[in-house]
Amino acid sequence: MVLGVGTATLVTGAGKGIGRALALLFASRGATVTVVELSEPDGLETVRLIEAEHAKLVEKPRGPSAVFVRCDVAVPEQLFKAFEQHERTYGRLEVCINNAGIGGIEQFDRDLSSNGRGKWRKMLDVNLSAVIDGTRLAVQIMRRTKQPGVIINVASAAGLYPGPGTPIYSASKAGVVMFTRSLRPLRREGIRVNAICPEFLDTDISKEVPSTAIAQLGGFLPMDAILKGFLELIEDTTKAAQSLWITNRRGAEYWPSREEKAKFEIPHSQRLLKPLVTYVPPTIPAEFKRVIIHTLSSDFRAATRVVTVPLKLPVKPGHVLIKHIYAGVNASDVNFSSGRYFGVLPFNAGFEAVGVVAGLGEGVEGVKLVPGSPVAFMNYGGFSEFSEFPVNEVIPMPLVAPELVAILTSGITASIALEVAGSIKSRETVLVTAATGGTGQFAVQVGTFSLKLAKLAGNTVIATCGGEEKAKLLKSLGVDRVIDYHKEDIKSVLKKEFPDGVDLVYESVGGEMFTICLDALAQKGRLIVIGMISKYQGENAWQPGNYPALAEKVLSKSRSVVGFFLGDYVSLLQEHASRLTKMLIDKKLKVTVDPKPFIGVESIVDAVEYLHSGRSIGKVVVQLAPDDFRNAHARL
Repeated sequence: MVLGVGTATLVTGAGKGIGRALALLFASRGATVTVVELSEPDGLETVRLIEAEHAKLVEKPRGPSAVFVRCDVAVPEQLFKAFEQHERTYGRLEVCINNAGIGGIEQFDRDLSSNGRGKWRKMLDVNLSAVIDGTRLAVQIMRRTKQPGVIINVASAAGLYPGPGTPIYSASKAGVVMFTRSLRPLRREGIRVNAICPEFLDTDISKEVPSTAIAQLGGFLPMDAILKGFLELIEDTTKAAQSLWITNRRGAEYWPSREEKAKFEIPHSQRLLKPLVTYVPPTIPAEFKRVIIHTLSSDFRAATRVVTVPLKLPVKPGHVLIKHIYAGVNASDVNFSSGRYFGVLPFNAGFEAVGVVAGLGEGVEGVKLVPGSPVAFMNYGGFSEFSEFPVNEVIPMPLVAPELVAILTSGITASIALEVAGSIKSRETVLVTAATGGTGQFAVQVGTFSLKLAKLAGNTVIATCGGEEKAKLLKSLGVDRVIDYHKEDIKSVLKKEFPDGVDLVYESVGGEMFTICLDALAQKGRLIVIGMISKYQGENAWQPGNYPALAEKVLSKSRSVVGFFLGDYVSLLQEHASRLTKMLIDKKLKVTVDPKPFIGVESIVDAVEYLHSGRSIGKVVVQLAPDDFRNAHARL
C-alpha cells in the first residue's frame, strides 16, 4: 500500500506525541485523518495542523481533511462511535493506528480495593483492551467495505522484554504484541495487522522513567526513526503479523528473529495434514481475474496483464469449474510468456493450481466430486481465480494446502524424471543442482518405485545451493554432501571427493553447470536435463550453448544425456501425484514452501520475479483466495 491523496486513515491518541506526528505525516501525503483523542484542545490543534499541511498540497483530497472525535478509548461505546463517525465521513478505512496509551509505575500489589479497580486496571483497559477493540472495529469496516487495509498497533520494547518496576505496562504491551502476531490469517482477506515496539521517546509516557535508565539505553529515539518504521509496515505488503522493534542501540529489526521462530514454529513439512471430511461449496461470482500473456517476452512483467472476465454459466458438459486457492510459480513461466509453448496471443498464464470444485457440468455425476471437493490440475491457466477443465484433467485431492501445489509440477517432475528418464537404482551416487528450488527439494528425497526415499534406497545424495540457509535446509532433508557454491568450488569438490564420478545427475541450471555435471559423470552415468534456468531470461535467453567435445565425452564412458519435458509424460501424472500426496500425508516426504507471502492475482508477477531472483527457498506459491478450505494447523 502506498499512502497518497485521499487515503482514509484513523489514529487514536492523535493529540500529541507519536499520534500527532503520524497524523501530520499522513496529511503531508494527502491522506485524510480521523483524529481520535481524549483531550479536545489537543485533538483540535492536530486537526488545525493537518488542514495546514493539506493547504500546501497541489492535489487535495475530496471531503474534509480531518475529523476530530473526542473519545476515551477505554470505553467501548465511545470507541465504537469514533469508528462509526469515520466510516460515515469517509466511507472506507485503509490505515488504522491504535496508538492511544498511558504509562507510569503502577504498584498493582498495593491496590487494597475490594474490586481491584485501581489505576493499573485503567492501564490495561487503555493499552490492551482498547487496542483489541480498535482492531476489531477496523477489521469490520474493511470487511464491510471490501477495502484491503493496514492496522498498526503501538506496543513497546517493554512488550518484548520485561520492564523492571512496570509489570502492568509490560504486560499490556506484551499482550498487544502477541495479539497482533496471532492475526496473521487476516492477510488472506487483504488485511495486514502489525505492531511497532519502540524504546523511549520524549513523550509524556517517559516522564516517570529515570533519566539515567533512558541514557543507558542510548537516549530518546528520534521521531523520524519511528515514522520510518510505520511507513515500512504500511507500505511493505509482505509485512503481516510482524513486530518491529526500534532502538538507538540496534536500529530497527523484527522480533522474533528467524532463530527464535525456529524454536517454536512447526515447519510446513512437519505439520499434520489431514484430509477434509466436510466440503464447503464456494460462492460463484459474476466475474473473476486472471493473468494473460498479451505480448511475447521473457520479461514476465512486460508480457502479462491482469484482466477481469465474466464467469460464464452453466458449466460445460463433462467439465468441472474450479475455484483456485493456491497457484504454483515455476521457472518455466518465463518460457511460457516468451512463446516457447504457445505463440497465438493472448493466452492464459500459469501451469498448476490447487482449489475446490465450484460447479459441475452435465455428465460428470459418476465421479466422486461435489461442490467444495478439493482438487488440483496441471494445465495452462493456473494464474486465475477460476477455471473450467474437462473432468478427466482434474486430480482429486484429500485437502487444500500449498504443499500440494509443490507436489504438482515440481514434485511430479522429480519423481517421473528420476524414475523413468533416469532409471534411478539403489546404491548410486546422485547429484542434484539448484537443490532448494521447487523441484530440487523433491529430487534429493524421491527415490525408487518402492516409495523409499533416496537415502533409504542406499543412495549417496549430493546437492548444490547458494547460501547458508539453503544449505541448512538440504542437510535437514538428509543430503549427504551439500556444496554451497558461495563458499566452495563445485568442480573441485566433485573431483576431489567423488573421483569415480556420479551415477545420476538431476540438472536444472544449464550453461557452465551443465558442463561441470557432464564432466563429473561416472562410467554409464546418466544426466537428466530438466531445465536450464540460467538461460531463460535476458539478452541471451535460449541462445544455443557451446559444449565442446560433447560427443566424445558421452561416447568415451558410455554416458547418457536425457532431456525431460513433463508434457511428454501426461499418462503418469495422476499416478505420481497420488503417490507423492500419500507420502506427504504419511510424513515420508518433506515439502518446503517459501515463506514469503504473495496474495492475490496482482502479486503473481512479483512472485515470478522473486523466484528468478535466486532468493527463494522451496516452492514459491501464490495464494489466490482465502484458504478457508484448508485445515487449521496448531503452531505450538
